[in-house]
Amino acid sequence: MEILNNALGIHEKALRVRNERMELLARNIANADTPHFKSRELDFKTVMAKAQPADPLINTHQSHFLTDEPAKEDDGMRYRVPFSASMDGNTVEMSVEQAKYGKAAADYQATVSFLENRVGSIRKALRGE
Repeated sequence: MEILNNALGIHEKALRVRNERMELLARNIANADTPHFKSRELDFKTVMAKAQPADPLINTHQSHFLTDEPAKEDDGMRYRVPFSASMDGNTVEMSVEQAKYGKAAADYQATVSFLENRVGSIRKALRGE
């Protein structure tokens, strides 16, 4: 199973994150008329950066020291600041949400297409073509 995970690489995680982002954008659109609803966004780069292996922090000089404070965990969720706020406190702007959803759908499809090509290459290799 490790061979399959190495073959698909980070793209499996990217597909899950892109799906989660599309669900969040759809939730924003569905709540466009809900008073005091705050529009949210998922920062793809932040979430994917956590999926990459991090290099350990190395002291380069003996006078440098590590702090005992834990790093703040960032889940990539952000509240969107509206261009023009509505009177009822809702921050969903349909044109912005629809544009973001369209781009997210295109990004999702590109990732799916890349994975389909990768799986097709693995199939050819297994058949000996």
